[in-house]
Amino acid sequence: MNKKPLTILVAAAIAVIALACQSFSGPQGDDPWTKEQLMPPADLAALINGGKAADVHVFNIGPAGSIKGSVEIGDGKNPANIAKLKAQLDKLPKDAQVVVYCGCCPFKNCPNVRPAMALLNEMKFSNGKLLNLPENLKTDWIDHGYPMAD
Repeated sequence: MNKKPLTILVAAAIAVIALACQSFSGPQGDDPWTKEQLMPPADLAALINGGKAADVHVFNIGPAGSIKGSVEIGDGKNPANIAKLKAQLDKLPKDAQVVVYCGCCPFKNCPNVRPAMALLNEMKFSNGKLLNLPENLKTDWIDHGYPMAD
């Protein structure tokens, strides 16, 4: 039996499976943030509770509730809202501490965080952060008693 066609068939099957896994793995491979750009919720809450809220610019780019002191932008999946975020960011120095968050759903499913973080990176903000809400705003922020807008 000629083993060459079998080898080619196995190699082709592996390639197809690899491509399928890539396309079904979700947007995780396309995340426009680094591990260093994820801000722990406790860190932001400490800034707000410690009276340092003026030192950080927080933008809500989703439909979830409002963190105390955040600026409402609207869903980041909407290009018009990304333009609104850009207009806000244009007013800030590139070394400003900027935090964006959504919290509508787990990061892996969120359509709002990627466009906002891509914009921060594109605009070269050296202190641009994504609030690390891996599950959602309720689980990762509200349930911990962190400050919400009144």
